[in-house]
Amino acid sequence: MTKLSKQLLFTSISAIVLLSVFTNASSQTDRERSARKAREAADQSAKAARVFDQIMATREKSIPQDLLDRAEAVAVFPGVIKAGFIVGGRGGSGVISRRVAGGWSAPAFFDLGGGSIGLQIGAASTDYILLFMNEHAVESLLSDKFEIGGEGSAAAGPVGRSASASTDVKLNAQILSYSRSKGAFAGLELKGVVIKPDNDDNTQVYGMTARDILTGANKISMDKMPAGVRVFPQTLARYSKRK
Repeated sequence: MTKLSKQLLFTSISAIVLLSVFTNASSQTDRERSARKAREAADQSAKAARVFDQIMATREKSIPQDLLDRAEAVAVFPGVIKAGFIVGGRGGSGVISRRVAGGWSAPAFFDLGGGSIGLQIGAASTDYILLFMNEHAVESLLSDKFEIGGEGSAAAGPVGRSASASTDVKLNAQILSYSRSKGAFAGLELKGVVIKPDNDDNTQVYGMTARDILTGANKISMDKMPAGVRVFPQTLARYSKRK
């Protein structure tokens, strides 16, 4: 074997070894990222389930059962931060599940954001719950950028077992919105709030976009969901489950 041939062979072997090292390192990084996303998804679902559980446990100030039973989808955004000085904003993430036969779909991950201008100072953490009352509201939600008060007709939701759900505003609203801050739970009219799918998380956890998770006939069954995210649809099913 000539000197040149030896050099070429050595170069080729070195390249193969380096490629193998980089490939293994990349695979390790991908596995670590997937594991981290799975933990974050489970944590997000658990927080949302806990918020919904706590609110529904306060029977005199919970979401009226007849409204919950009519809802096509439920969103929970726990611990949304609203802060600012003169120019304010809010931001957070949460989950949305849709009705399926006998229960609720796998929770899809969404981000919530929005801004406001005005004299304000300080910060607050607020839990938001949104009821999407029909299929059109859910379909609008699945656009790239859905703005409440823009494309979506929303109204402050009533609370308590004795609250009337028969008023025109409640019947016509596509979305009923609620908030809980400092322990107080009440209907809240949201405007200028933007909700958009977090498809980075959705594809990491499910290999699907939010639209694929929440629409179509082939929704993910409970036994096919990652174990960590099941707590949210299971919690919803305890309070409302169509036959």
